[in-house]
Amino acid sequence: MRTDAFGAEPRGERLARILHSPNFADGAFQNPVPTRRLVYERTPLEISRAQLTADRARRVPAAAVPLHRPRPIDFAAAPDSGLRLTWLGHATVLAELDGRRVLFDPVWSERCSPFGWTGPKRLHPVPVPLGELGQVDVVVISHDHYDHLDMHTVQALLRGTGAVFAVPLGVGAHLEHWGVPTGRIVELDWWESAEVGGLTLTATPARHYCSRGPRTSTHFLWASWVVAGPEHRIFHSGDTGYFPGFAEIGRRLGPFDATMMQIGAYSDFWPEVHMTPEEGVRAHLDLGGRTLLPVHWCTFNLAPHPWEEPAERSLAAAQALGATLAVPLPGRPFEPAVPPPLKLWWRAVAAMPKGAELLVPELATQPSDTRRVEDDGVTV
Repeated sequence: MRTDAFGAEPRGERLARILHSPNFADGAFQNPVPTRRLVYERTPLEISRAQLTADRARRVPAAAVPLHRPRPIDFAAAPDSGLRLTWLGHATVLAELDGRRVLFDPVWSERCSPFGWTGPKRLHPVPVPLGELGQVDVVVISHDHYDHLDMHTVQALLRGTGAVFAVPLGVGAHLEHWGVPTGRIVELDWWESAEVGGLTLTATPARHYCSRGPRTSTHFLWASWVVAGPEHRIFHSGDTGYFPGFAEIGRRLGPFDATMMQIGAYSDFWPEVHMTPEEGVRAHLDLGGRTLLPVHWCTFNLAPHPWEEPAERSLAAAQALGATLAVPLPGRPFEPAVPPPLKLWWRAVAAMPKGAELLVPELATQPSDTRRVEDDGVTV
């Protein structure tokens, strides 16, 4: 059952760096606060049974997910504000930042799995073929789980672009195993920074874990990321539970023009390693974020919550806390400086229960805020 997708274990100088990391203790990388991967003393069998039986019809869209198919002309001109984001599904985001192009957690494969015949399958196609994405200057990887680090996508980017790959400490071993030259890998511990093409990349703490092969390795770090250019700063959460460290990241490296926050694949079974939508909005505000792009939902069925619930709960939390939210169609570029009107597009394709009332929450009004909420193209 061994496959190259499992990657490789760190050795040599890389392993020496890991063993001397201030975040490595008792034979493993440690979270910033005490963290359990699974809680409530449930057995793996109980959790698997819940995953298999929890209202599976509600966990997938009832109709095709609408996509925006970007054309080369969409990216031909530089963004007016200097910053443009394109969410491509799940945690994959293309950021055009101060003249550079940064691709976060790219996954183009049909399944997030080491095998092509099993594992969570896409609920919608990628809005744009990888070969049509154009030049990528930096690829940023948050951690080594299959829905964030995809071997085939990495190898395609290696052949098709001159990108530098920025990864947390230890994860470079996987990339080298797949053919990425050492000189194209930037490998960072938490709070370490590197300059790449006029951008400053900083690996920042997150509350999660790594695991890729049949046994969990203790030698791979996970991270959130800050990318700063001469004019703009953005934050990508990767996967993380909520913790007080977001405020410290904001104090040290913020504020941020935009944050890309994990708001999906949460469960009562693992509340300490993934955020709920409410926690994602709270973390965005802790960071000093201006525009919040919710990610890590819509694309893969990874948790027992309804498919549309992350978007609905993010909308309600943004309303309650006064956060600026952008939830574009997958593939639709936008500039965080001028967030697009909120269209509740997910409601038209969600598997809503029979007789459910379609409610449109009012958004908190801010001075000079002319944004609208639209449901299925109708302003309400």
